[in-house]
Amino acid sequence: MDLGASARHNRARMESLDTALRLIAIGQLMLIALVVWRSAASPPLRRITVLLLVSVIGYLINSGPAFPELPPPMRLVVVLASNLAALFLWLFAHAMFDRSPDRRITLAASVLIVGSVLVFVFKRWTGALIPVADLIGHAVSALLAIHAVVIAVTERDDDLVEARRRFRLAFVLIVAGLAMFVLASEAWFGFGYEPVWMLTAQTLLIAVAVMVIGTAMLEADPALLAPPRLPGEQPLADDWSPAERVLNGKLDAAMAGRVWLEPGLTIGLLAGKLDVPEHRLRALINRRLGHRNFSAFLNAHRIAEARAVLADPKRVDLPVLTIAMDLGYGSLAPFNRAFREAVGQTPTEFRRAAFAEPEKH
Repeated sequence: MDLGASARHNRARMESLDTALRLIAIGQLMLIALVVWRSAASPPLRRITVLLLVSVIGYLINSGPAFPELPPPMRLVVVLASNLAALFLWLFAHAMFDRSPDRRITLAASVLIVGSVLVFVFKRWTGALIPVADLIGHAVSALLAIHAVVIAVTERDDDLVEARRRFRLAFVLIVAGLAMFVLASEAWFGFGYEPVWMLTAQTLLIAVAVMVIGTAMLEADPALLAPPRLPGEQPLADDWSPAERVLNGKLDAAMAGRVWLEPGLTIGLLAGKLDVPEHRLRALINRRLGHRNFSAFLNAHRIAEARAVLADPKRVDLPVLTIAMDLGYGSLAPFNRAFREAVGQTPTEFRRAAFAEPEKH
């Protein structure tokens, strides 16, 4: 028996299976990208989701047997897309949970990841730097993937749409888990060679994950990726049940008592104060009051108060940081971000405009 021929035959069969799985996964990813691009999601969320899906396609091509046959310019594009997957995942997590990513982190991660790729591209002159560049690129990607999971876990309670909460958490955890598995396997085998069976296992996991995510997205639930709506834009039913009216009365009383000033107030804490099940409070704030997340509900009260304080001549010398802390914000940054999103100006700009002298004609 020719053991060498048998091994080559088994390897060929494994490579054929691997190629078939890659083609299936790429086709599914392209379909999901098309669905997302044509969805009701906000343009920023559509763009980053498509970029994330394209980067996964890049990885499937980059780690596949046909990659060496591509023209050099196309190989560079594929490698860049593949290596930027973790960054796109991190940006996607921010977009999904209505967060603003830190531009400094985005820029630094982009420079480090692209720089690590360029070290390989110009290895004729930078060959000695390849081990360091490889380590840096993988470390940055791992940190971004881990932080994406942290965002998904910590921010999910703020979302008031149950279907979207489950989908968003599952999406980020699945993609981040795959990213960590790929990074760990590449590190285990030395960032260079990986056996065919490991590549096939990675491809199989990606194909299954894409199938699960694609099935959820093709259910066409508009809550999954729909953009946040302002209160009043969402159609509100007028057939309130007696229980909803009682709960709304409790909520109004709590808001009138300025419970929204408490730092770190969550929907779970508020439900405890009202002595009602959390899921009922979520449904009321979302379906009846028109808010898609709890932060938006709180900000509607906090920003209204902030505008009154900033325009009050008696409190013109009150520092913006003090106003932010008094309104329940843990620091100045989230207050500035929430105020700018609601008003279109920073608190300082709003105060300056409120006390500006009218133009003389």
